[in-house]
Amino acid sequence: MDYQSPTYGKVNLQRLKEIVSSYMASDRKAQYEIIVGSDSQKIENDKYDFVTALVIHRVGFGGIYFWKRIIQDKKISLKERIYQEATMSLETSENFVHFFKTNGISKYNIQIHVDIGHNGETRELITEVVGMIRGSGYDVKIKPFSYGASKVADKYT
Repeated sequence: MDYQSPTYGKVNLQRLKEIVSSYMASDRKAQYEIIVGSDSQKIENDKYDFVTALVIHRVGFGGIYFWKRIIQDKKISLKERIYQEATMSLETSENFVHFFKTNGISKYNIQIHVDIGHNGETRELITEVVGMIRGSGYDVKIKPFSYGASKVADKYT
């Protein structure tokens, strides 16, 4: 599946690998955070727009990001949407680790940002979703620290 980027346009996985590798190699002394976050919105009665963002943050100096979209044609509950967002972020993270394991980029800890927080309907899901992600071996951030989901991915849903 192709990704979109405001900087690079539509890129396939091979091009994504080249861009990220080049970006991180251009300043090897910099500190990087690799962030994956997903968000979804209801777009019609039984149709949902899911977006997953991959952010390469050069701490203190901005970053680059990519996103991909999936449209789901099935009515689902808020809980199911949150779990699907988390699962999409986990899958993207696993693919990223696998795709980049040969050049050392996968040594970075990936943060998964979920669009849930202590306020609102999603507060009841925090323990479950955070546990699922931590149990998969990833660091997890929730609102207000989950900008990969609540700002970047949300921008495209």
